[in-house]
Amino acid sequence: MDAKEILKYTEEKDVKFIELWFTDILGYLKSFTIPREELERAFEEGVGFDGSSIQGFVRIDESDMVAQPVPETFTILPWRPKERGTARMFCDILNPDRTPFGGDPRNILKRNLAYAREKFGYTFYIGPELEFFYFKNPEGTDVLDAGGYFDLIPRDEAIDLRRETVLTLEEMGIRVEYAHHEVAPSQHEIDLHFTDALTMADIVMTHRLTVKEIAFRHGVYATFMPKPLFGQNGSGMHTHMSLFKDGKNVFWEKGGRYFLSQTALQFIAGLLKYSPEICAVIAQWVNSYKRLVPGYEAPVYLSWAQKNRSDLIRVPMYKPGKEDATRIEYRAPDPACNPYLAFSCLLRAGLSGIEEGLTPPEPVTDNIYQMSEKERQQRGIKSLPGSLIEAIKLAEKSDLVRTTLGEHTFQEFIGNKKLEWDSYRKAVTEYEIRRYLPVL
Repeated sequence: MDAKEILKYTEEKDVKFIELWFTDILGYLKSFTIPREELERAFEEGVGFDGSSIQGFVRIDESDMVAQPVPETFTILPWRPKERGTARMFCDILNPDRTPFGGDPRNILKRNLAYAREKFGYTFYIGPELEFFYFKNPEGTDVLDAGGYFDLIPRDEAIDLRRETVLTLEEMGIRVEYAHHEVAPSQHEIDLHFTDALTMADIVMTHRLTVKEIAFRHGVYATFMPKPLFGQNGSGMHTHMSLFKDGKNVFWEKGGRYFLSQTALQFIAGLLKYSPEICAVIAQWVNSYKRLVPGYEAPVYLSWAQKNRSDLIRVPMYKPGKEDATRIEYRAPDPACNPYLAFSCLLRAGLSGIEEGLTPPEPVTDNIYQMSEKERQQRGIKSLPGSLIEAIKLAEKSDLVRTTLGEHTFQEFIGNKKLEWDSYRKAVTEYEIRRYLPVL
């Protein structure tokens, strides 16, 4: 619907409240609510707010910002009361002079998508798989079940939670492909049908809140924390990507290896080259690197193949007649990232491979985890950063990350991540107490 249709709809359906959504640079969802009576003015003028209170926005002496509702993101929130209902719209964040604010993650993604469209004619499509955990409450990690991958017996206590979540997402116009129990106890996955990257970033934010809202209504807690349970798989956001031009998937080629075009191979090469530099964005928390370790189905090494799930990049099997489904699956992001910034970095890393005419190394079909370090060195297999501070140092030197995020967000993001690492390294953990106190 456009703005005029939304105004008519909210009047006819008695939608009283409209939540205006946006994110800070870390991907925390922000919201404030206006009554229906203020909606027309919001469309015309935007809604002013204090940007100095939002992480990564502006200093206190430049605090005025404008949230401009985006009509095509309008949807009713099904978990709110039906009577005198509530809707939401995502917003573009503007400077007081109505120019796009450079620190708005949504605007950053729009800018990078425009680069791909204007230089190459490409549209970037994304289909993510979001994993998460249900716990009894946010104070601990008491699981709801002892199930494993695709398990139905022992009974999966979250069957009804997943069902209600899928129905709620579909009620908001979001297509779901799969929902199932994952490998770890009380771990689950809801996969989304692919769409353009900007729409998908909005959907990811909506997906995360919806999962949490449905869990809250049932008295449990849902988390997208990358690695909440020691000794168990962490939660990833495997991200399926493709590029389209003039309505055709440019990743597909009939005679290509794995049915991939030269463009797709160059995109893969770009991702492999720049993954260490963008890792601080796609895996942005201290806890993210507890997931990215060998042995838990999470990628560690810079490699690609078709069937090998220890690789960073996997090429799903081509099915005849399904050229549009040709894609690559990138396995490093976790579901706690900022999707606007993560998708931006993935796109620019892949495009850099095309621009530089890169060629990927040979696919790795062996289990890399079982190779010795010497074997990996001989085969030229490098690895992702092993900690947040390693990732920060690589990102800080990266022209690609700086260009992708823009100078403002680049400086704010790096500064915030350094503060997070500093707080973490000063903390005395339970592991240290157990390990050292009895013997030192």
